[in-house]
Amino acid sequence: MSRLQVVSGKGGTGKTTVAAALALALATEGKRTLLVEVEGRQGIAQLFETEALPYEERKIAVAPGGGEVYALAIDAERALLDYLQMFYKLGSAGRALKKLGAIDFATTIAPGVRDVLLTGKACEAVRRREKHGGHTYDHVVMDAPPTGRITRFLNVNDEVAGLARIGPIHNQAQAVMRVLKSPETAVHLVTLLEEMPVQETADGIAELREAELPVGRVVVNMVRPHVLDEAAVRAASGDHREAIARTLASAGVTGATRLVEPLLDQAAEHARRVELERAQRAVLDGVGVPSFELPFLGDGADIAGLYRLAKELRRQGVGDA
Repeated sequence: MSRLQVVSGKGGTGKTTVAAALALALATEGKRTLLVEVEGRQGIAQLFETEALPYEERKIAVAPGGGEVYALAIDAERALLDYLQMFYKLGSAGRALKKLGAIDFATTIAPGVRDVLLTGKACEAVRRREKHGGHTYDHVVMDAPPTGRITRFLNVNDEVAGLARIGPIHNQAQAVMRVLKSPETAVHLVTLLEEMPVQETADGIAELREAELPVGRVVVNMVRPHVLDEAAVRAASGDHREAIARTLASAGVTGATRLVEPLLDQAAEHARRVELERAQRAVLDGVGVPSFELPFLGDGADIAGLYRLAKELRRQGVGDA
């Protein structure tokens, strides 16, 4: 798989959970993964039940087979200070600018520069090598902004074109884009089988393709099992009410007759959901992007749930050469 895995999705689809599970899956069998957060929400720390992530790489989990997951919360201000030190050797002068509020001003007034700094930090981790020549991380997984902003966030070359046509910022943007548009990168979009997330996913894929950014997979999250379809509900609600009541009574259910209608209502609701999900699957099939599917976690996305999702991703081929 590509070495930089960017995970986006409409709010509420579980993109941070998917990014965390993906990092675990990629770290299986002794590999090392860096999980990067760029939105300042500390969602990764909450998922792994650890303290807030600092602006430094820290090991937060061990994957099956002895692999390691490191995490980093990228702060735009700290990244800009690093950048000023790297290219301009400002040192203490850069820290003085922070105290005066100039750093915050720069990253707010010029969001394109902010995105270059955030994506640049992740791309640096992708390219970084150890003294022996091997990569520091086998994979870098970025928990990226939502689908509605992902293309603009990643297409940093266009974002800084009006700000810097030459010089270090321009060169940095060029270096970042060489990574983001290369086979080293894949942008995955997380969705639910619901109309709005699916439509936003289809629109996001079209935008990524137009910007020539590499689309990876659609990750269909929180998939529930299909128990009944419309035909089964029609059959049950026809001439079989008495048979259903007798079956419930024989199983020792008290008040079986009164339960028949509520059960049929729930069954009908389930059948409608199944039909709606089938329609949304057809839309996703039409975008021509391969997909992964992850189950709904009834107990919530705790650490045990993350390992379960990681195992499922491995079963579907994540991490295979």
